[in-house]
Amino acid sequence: MATNAQTTKSISLYENGITHENIHYQLSSDKLHEITIAKGMGVESSLGAIAVNTGEFTGRSPMDRFIVKDEITEDKIWWGNINIPFDSDKFDALHKKVIAYLNEKELFVRDAYACAEDDYRLNIRVINEYPWSNMFAYNMFLRPTDAELENFDPEWTVINAPGFMADAAIDGTRQHNFAILNFSKKIALIGGTGYTGEIKKGIFSALNFILPVFKNTLPMHCSANVGEDGDTAIFFGLSGTGKTTLSTDPNRKLIGDDEHGWTAKNTVFNFEGGCYAKVINLSKENEPEIYGAIKKGAILENVILNDSGEVDFEDTSITQNTRVSYPIYHIDNIQEPSIGKNVKNIFFLTADAFGVLPPISKLTPAQAAYHFISGYTAKVAGTEAGVVEPQPSFSACFGAPFMPLHPAKYAEMLSKKMLESGVDVWLVNTGWTGGPYGVGTRMKLKYTRAMISAAMSGELGLYNYDNYHIHSVFGVAQPRECPGVPTKVLSPRATWNDDKAYYDTAFKLSNAFRENFKKFEAHANEEIRRGGPQRYAY
Repeated sequence: MATNAQTTKSISLYENGITHENIHYQLSSDKLHEITIAKGMGVESSLGAIAVNTGEFTGRSPMDRFIVKDEITEDKIWWGNINIPFDSDKFDALHKKVIAYLNEKELFVRDAYACAEDDYRLNIRVINEYPWSNMFAYNMFLRPTDAELENFDPEWTVINAPGFMADAAIDGTRQHNFAILNFSKKIALIGGTGYTGEIKKGIFSALNFILPVFKNTLPMHCSANVGEDGDTAIFFGLSGTGKTTLSTDPNRKLIGDDEHGWTAKNTVFNFEGGCYAKVINLSKENEPEIYGAIKKGAILENVILNDSGEVDFEDTSITQNTRVSYPIYHIDNIQEPSIGKNVKNIFFLTADAFGVLPPISKLTPAQAAYHFISGYTAKVAGTEAGVVEPQPSFSACFGAPFMPLHPAKYAEMLSKKMLESGVDVWLVNTGWTGGPYGVGTRMKLKYTRAMISAAMSGELGLYNYDNYHIHSVFGVAQPRECPGVPTKVLSPRATWNDDKAYYDTAFKLSNAFRENFKKFEAHANEEIRRGGPQRYAY
C-alpha cells in the first residue's frame, strides 16, 4: 500500500566507503519532490507531478553497459555486444574514484527491495547523488515497512553518480558514462548519465542472472494482470509496443507493467513497486489510468511544459522517449500483493511498422518459441538518427539488453512453462494497418483491446481452426472474426488494397526474420526453426 512516511533514522555508509554524514536517509516522496524544486532540478507540472530533464542521456546507452568478468560470470554469461565484459581491477579502480567523488556530495539513500514474492526477495540499498533519482527509486522498487527497516540487510547496492564522468582511456569504459554490474561484489555502478532507467534496469539485469541460475525461476520483460476469475495474462513487448497500456485494464487488476518472475510453483510476481511508462502522445481519453497516475509523487522525464505548467505530450523536441515514473498505488485497480497465479494467456506485442503482420494471431508452441527468441518490433522514421523508413528491430526474449544468459536458456524455460500450464500464446500487432508507416495508420487501441479481451474470454474460438486463416507468409493462424473488430481489419492484406505491394513487403519482413534467426539456429531444434516464416521472397 501507499507509504510516504519519512523516517528520522540516520544511517552510516562507512562500509560503502562514504565517510561524511551529509546523508538523507529514506526521505518521503513529498520531501524529495520539495528538495528537487528547491535545488532548481525540476518544476511542478499542472498535474502535480514533478518534471525533470535527465540531461545528455534520455534513454539507456546499451554500448556502455558492462558486466564484470570473474569466476562467477566467466562461464555463464552470454558475452558479446550485449553483455560486454569489464575487468575486475578496472572496476575496483573506477568504484574507488566514484566513492571519492560521492564523498564530496550531499547524498540521498534508500533501502528498498525487489520481487514481491518473499521467497525471491532481493534487498537493495540505493545511493543517489540527485534527490529526484532517489524519488525514482522510491517509486520503482518495493517499499519496506518501518518494522522491516529496523534490521534491513541490503544484499545489492546501487551506486548512482550522474555527475561523475569517467575517463575512458584510464577507466576502461567506452566513454564518460557507464552502467556496470559486479556479481561478486553485488554492486550496480552507474555514472555519467542522469537517465533513471539505468537504475531499475541494473537490478532487472542482475535478477535475470540470479533467478534462472540460482532460483529455477524465469525472469521476464513483460507486464501482467489478473482477471476476476484469477486467470493471469502476461504481455511481452519492447518499448512502445503497449505493455503498460494494455496491461492497465479497468476490468483486470494490474500485477505490474515491466518486470516479472514466473516460478516453479506457477506463480508470477512483480519485481517492482511502480511503473515507468512512455507518455508520448498520451491522452486522458485513450489511457485514463496512466493519465490519472500522473499526479504528485510521479516524475515526468524530458517532457515540455508551457508557461502554465501544462504538459504537451505530443512534443518530442527533447526525445521520443518521454517517460513518467509513479508508484503502483497511483493505479486504482491493482493486485495486492503483486502476485498472480493460473497463467492462461501470453501476448507477444509488436509494433509492426511494415503493416503486414495480423493484428492478432494464435501461435503454436514452436511458433511461440521462435517469436520469443526473435523479439520483433520495428523502428519508425524519426526515432533514431538516420532512420528514414521502417526498419525491423529484433531483441531476443523481448529484452536482450537485460539478459545476461544466452536467449535459448530463457526460451527453454518459457517453453517448459507453457507446456506445463497449457497456456495460449498470441502474437499481437499494435503497429500499422492499411500499409506501412507513412501510408497506413496505427492500429486503433479500441480494436487491440477488443481482440485481447476476446482471446482471454475464449471468444476467438481457440480450438476451432475453421475460424482461422493460416497466413501464407508467416504461417500464423489469424482469426476471421472477432467481436468489436471490423472483419477487414483482421486481415492485413485486405486493408492494403494492393496485393502485390502487400506481399512484397511481407516477404521483405519474413526474410529479415530468417536472417536474424541465423545466429540462434545452432541452439534451436528443427521444430522451433520451423516456427518462423517458411517462404522466401522470389
